Amino acid sequence: MPTDFMVSLFHRPGTLAAASGALGEAGVNIEGACAFVCGETGVYHLLVSDAERGRRALIDAGFDVLSERRVSLAQVEHRPGGAAAVLSRIAAMGLSVDLLYLTGDGQIVIAGDDPEGIQRALAEAVGPA
Repeated sequence: MPTDFMVSLFHRPGTLAAASGALGEAGVNIEGACAFVCGETGVYHLLVSDAERGRRALIDAGFDVLSERRVSLAQVEHRPGGAAAVLSRIAAMGLSVDLLYLTGDGQIVIAGDDPEGIQRALAEAVGPA
């Protein structure tokens, strides 16, 4: 399963660019991301092409990786209700989602307390490959 990093940032100009730059300098592509401010702290969620190198690059650059967790990826039709169709399947299985953002290629990154359950719900929603 893909991995999401949650990184703490100082809420000041340049910290988001510095974290992203540290990954770029290490040759790690950012596949998807979201960032927001909570109080006085910036929070940066990242899905990267290489979790090991990504973690090392962030830590070596002095960033605090608050968490690392498995996430699921889902292709979503780019139409009204496309995301709702995927999320409804997860909800129908009694599963909660606590993280959602987009990748650069239009997939959604989904995480919750039961990563395997979410993965199963997504596989059933799509059907056999």
